[in-house]
Amino acid sequence: MEAMPIYEYDCASCGKRTEVIQQMNVKPPARCPHCGGKVKKAFSAPAIQFKGTGWYVTDYARGNKEEPKVGEKDDKSSGEPAGEKQTDSTSKSDRADKTEKAEKAEKAEKTEKKEKTETKTEKKEKSAPKKVD
Repeated sequence: MEAMPIYEYDCASCGKRTEVIQQMNVKPPARCPHCGGKVKKAFSAPAIQFKGTGWYVTDYARGNKEEPKVGEKDDKSSGEPAGEKQTDSTSKSDRADKTEKAEKAEKAEKTEKKEKTETKTEKKEKSAPKKVD
C-alpha cells in the first residue's frame, strides 16, 4: 500500500471535522459526509511518530566525513566515541582518572554503609533493657 496523506476538512454547517485519506492529485470533497454542508480544508499538525530511545547528534549523517586511509583505524574500531579519538597517553590517563573516581566512590559507599550499621547497633544497645544484678 502506498503512503497517502491525511487531509482534514471542517464543515461550515455542522462544525464537524472530517479526516480524508487521499492522493494529492484527487479532488478534495466539496460536501460534508455527515450533513451535506460545504467543507473547507483545515490546517493541522502533521502526524509524526518518534520511535526509539531518543535523538542524538550521532543519529544524523555528517558532512565532509573522510574515509580512513589505508593502515589507519577508524573511530569505531578504537573503542572511542565518534569524533573523540585521542592519543594513547591521554586516553590512558583518562581511564586512570575514571578508575580512581570509581574506586573513591565505592570506598565512600562502603564507609557510609558501615556508619549506618554502627549507628543501628548503638541504637539497639541503648534501647535494650538493662539487667539489674
